[in-house]
Amino acid sequence: MQRGWFVRRSRTEGLAIDEMNDAWVKCNGCQQILFARDFERNLKVCPRCGHHHRLSARERIELLADPATFVERDAEVVSADPLGFPEYADKLSKGRANSGLPEAMVSGTCTLSGIPIVLAVADFAFMGGSMGSAVGEKVARAMEYALEQRLPIVICSCSGGARMQEGLLSLMQMAKTCAAAAKLHEIGIPYISVLTDPTMAGVLASYASVGDVVIAEPGALIGFAGQRVAQQAQVVKPPPNFQTAEFQLEHGMVDIVVPRKELKHTLQRILRFFTGG
Repeated sequence: MQRGWFVRRSRTEGLAIDEMNDAWVKCNGCQQILFARDFERNLKVCPRCGHHHRLSARERIELLADPATFVERDAEVVSADPLGFPEYADKLSKGRANSGLPEAMVSGTCTLSGIPIVLAVADFAFMGGSMGSAVGEKVARAMEYALEQRLPIVICSCSGGARMQEGLLSLMQMAKTCAAAAKLHEIGIPYISVLTDPTMAGVLASYASVGDVVIAEPGALIGFAGQRVAQQAQVVKPPPNFQTAEFQLEHGMVDIVVPRKELKHTLQRILRFFTGG
């Protein structure tokens, strides 16, 4: 999504000056110009082509949680630099500046259409929503709290995968989060996984794909290896909709593709089915 630029003639200086105009945006899908106010009202979904632009973690919490009910948990859990990886500390600082968040995952409790739940949401603006040890810990803690309180849990993923700057410590989070999800399954605590654009690699290969119900937003990029890796593996002619939500639905990877406007209502129906409410 791009904010629009326009050129205005200065009356005082007679010079053409580029100025930022927040009145319109360009759709990343169809490249059409849209009024920003209408775009925001439509939940950042293009009214012309239906392209679902990314939401920040706070925007998605506002979309799903009932007003003034979200209470954040584990905000103090943030990434360290256990391997002394070059420039990692700078990338963490940049991620915090870009997202306004201390870490790539926000978790807490809220009600959704009156149903008490645990909610965890990833933010792509923080290092591509990548999963390091802090993100994995927050996901595991959210699941453990759901188990302790006997609350259903909804996790919204938006990630490029495991965070390479933490090496094996990052990859270990795949096993840890899956183990926590298995405990939920054993006790019968509902876990709903929502896959948004993109959900890739180690995140998809761990907690994001093991929900009792797996929902995806339309057009979301969902897969293990990206297009460039597929090309390197000589996958010469992938299907036109390869690694999209619709492709994964056709092949049984997700249970349902739900437009953003219908997401909260769909989650409500699923949660009421599981909880008997």
